[in-house]
This record gives sequence, structure tokens and C-alpha cells, in this order.
Amino acid sequence: MNRINSFPPIVDENSRILILGSMPGAKSLQMQQYYAFPQNQFWKIMFHLFDAEFSQDYQARISLLKTNNIALWDVIESCERKGSSDTEIKDEIDNNIPELIKNYPNIKTIFCNGQKSYKNLVKILGKDFKIPIVCLPSTSPLHTVKFDEKLESWKVIRII
Repeated sequence: MNRINSFPPIVDENSRILILGSMPGAKSLQMQQYYAFPQNQFWKIMFHLFDAEFSQDYQARISLLKTNNIALWDVIESCERKGSSDTEIKDEIDNNIPELIKNYPNIKTIFCNGQKSYKNLVKILGKDFKIPIVCLPSTSPLHTVKFDEKLESWKVIRII
């Protein structure tokens, strides 16, 4: 099995929110873009949350995040995995989340995209970390909750 690596974080000095996934799926790795799998609802949710016209253009997607002070990364730096499912992740190495938070002190809340990223993050940072950690429903198509229900849960991001 081949070892796969996550992407660098999308972050700048204005980032107030950090959204963490687990590890990019096969389509994302192939395209070298976060959430590139068309059935993943991450980008659809982001555009809905900020009342922006949906775009397939990756630079427009990144711009939407930065405009809204959102940083994006994954909790896992590298792992072995067959396919794209989090349940297939083996031999994982964590990204240095504490260093990212230290280097970008404006980050005030961390949102985890699904249970895997949340469980890994709590292992890294502990439950009583200095800034809030919120677990949101996964945007993956494997998490079979209706779009409207996911969107409703994700609306908490706008309040921060």
C-alpha cells in the first residue's frame, strides 16, 4: 500500500476559524485540491453559508474561504489507505496543529469535518484545549445525512 500525504494548510494572518478534515480522498489527491470529489458537499455548504454563487473554480473556492477568515487543513499529515474511506486509514502521522495555531494566533475556533478528524484532534490537543473544538457532520457522501441537515449544523460557522 502506498503512503499518501495531505496538502499544506490554506491559512493567513486573518484566519479566525480553522476547519480540519481527516485526509484528502483519492480524487482530491489526484486533482491536488481540497474536497475535489464532486459528491462531497463541503464546497456546496461553504457557498451556501456565505450566500455566494457556487463555483467549480478552485481559486474562487479558496478566495471564498480567505474572504471569510477560514483556514483549511487536515489532521493527518500522511497515512496508508486503500480508497478514500476514513475507516481504511492506517499508520497515520499527525499534522502539527499546535504549531499552526501558535503561528496564527487569530484562530479562535476549530471545526472538525466529521468524527475521524475530531477524534484525532482530541488525541493531539486534549479535550480541554485553549480554544473551542466543534465536531460537525462530515461533508463526505459516505455520511448519509440529507444536505439540508448538514447545512443546518454547519451554520454555526457564521456565528463565530
